[in-house]
Amino acid sequence: MTKYSSNSDSRLVYSTETGRVKEEKVKDTVPQGDGSVRVRPEKKGRGGKVVTVITGLPMTGNDLKAFAKQLKKRCGGGGAVKDGNIELQGDHVDIMVDVLKKQGYDAKRSGG
Repeated sequence: MTKYSSNSDSRLVYSTETGRVKEEKVKDTVPQGDGSVRVRPEKKGRGGKVVTVITGLPMTGNDLKAFAKQLKKRCGGGGAVKDGNIELQGDHVDIMVDVLKKQGYDAKRSGG
């Protein structure tokens, strides 16, 4: 009997011949950029709603999620972490640039 994970990538997790298959965990790598954190408003593909996107933060995983939670609380709105970027509901670009600069990041406004 062979079992596969419920994920769509169909990787082997258990086999009656060998037992549980150990999986090597891939470490999250910190994205390499130019050292600048970019904050931009984005409207495309969101039904006309404006979303503030923060890219270039030198953190991953739970650190990024915790930082996103702080920023969401600061602007009083919702948001999400997608593909290593923080997306905040609403147009909070100027506020986020100020907050990030106070946190010690080299934040820049980009886009519109």
